[in-house]
Amino acid sequence: MPFDAKGRPFAGAVVAAASLMAAALVAAPAAAQTGEPIKIGFSMALTGGLAPNGKSALLAQKIWEEDVNAKGGLLGRPVKLVYYDDKSSPAEVPAIYTKLLDIDKVELLIGPYATAQIAPAMPIVIQRKKTFIGLLGLAVNSEFNYPNYFAMIPSGPDTKSAFAKGFFDTAMAQDPKPQTVAIVAADQEFSRNAADGARENAQKAKLKVVYDKTYPPSTNDFAPIVRAIQASNPDIVVVCSYPPDSVGMVRAVNEIGFKPKAIGGAMVGLQATAIKTQLGPLLNGWINYDFWLPVPKMEFPGVADLIKRYQAKAAGEGVDPLGYYMAPWAMPSCRCCSRRSRAPRASMMPSSATISAPTRSRPWSAT
Repeated sequence: MPFDAKGRPFAGAVVAAASLMAAALVAAPAAAQTGEPIKIGFSMALTGGLAPNGKSALLAQKIWEEDVNAKGGLLGRPVKLVYYDDKSSPAEVPAIYTKLLDIDKVELLIGPYATAQIAPAMPIVIQRKKTFIGLLGLAVNSEFNYPNYFAMIPSGPDTKSAFAKGFFDTAMAQDPKPQTVAIVAADQEFSRNAADGARENAQKAKLKVVYDKTYPPSTNDFAPIVRAIQASNPDIVVVCSYPPDSVGMVRAVNEIGFKPKAIGGAMVGLQATAIKTQLGPLLNGWINYDFWLPVPKMEFPGVADLIKRYQAKAAGEGVDPLGYYMAPWAMPSCRCCSRRSRAPRASMMPSSATISAPTRSRPWSAT
């Protein structure tokens, strides 16, 4: 479910926002595809540490593009995804979004994947007064409070604390209950936000924090960090990390033989099939989150079909063969653009106020 700038749930609100944008693009009827394509711009991590998830997301987005064009496009025009590799580097993002707007002249923007990539795009989006939809960004807007930002993430209105709540609930179910906790995080947006949430959960659980430190995102050797955590003798350990760090941390914990009562929490990357296969039994005993799995309570309409189609293409695209982590969220980040509004059409992009007011004042159904 998407959430708005203040963390309030909007089942379909993000759909509405982009629908109004799409409806205002042209005055032509939505019949046969004619004219220039409607361009939707974004960056995506196709190389670097976030690439396994970024490539998986892109495949789902391409399936959406395929579907829309097969049905006649938007408002009688084909759609075209315009994207660039941000190399998993936040420093690449501002230039990409500037290019998308100034050179490629895209009509619609969606966010890159991941908190650390979305955050550096925000100043450009805010300056240009664009509606923006982030893909799995954790509390990105807590610093900006931009009213036209929406997040495609299932962690709810209390985003930071919700992220590791499942870990704490599981850890605290032990008998005897844990008394102390260590929190370790990379020094970047996602991990800092997740660590904020871990502290909230620790306080609620009345746990004593015996270790609370960050490490540089460029860290390669995690053994000294793990030894320092071990020296603090915590009952449980919350790790807030991106894929390369997650792998390094799992390996270091196993090599040193560190065995707290519970460890894991907010580790991005361990959801990827390739990383699970790579680490194998080293993951035994770790407790981590996931967003979607093929279980009855998560079989929402359309998801099974998407996963089936994704998996049929995955091998040829060289991406995650299952697609469970990214596909169910990446496709809706684009699908929001395909819903049509009854708002009056115009020959230019609407203002943010035009988009925001109807979006927040109307009831919407989930899609």
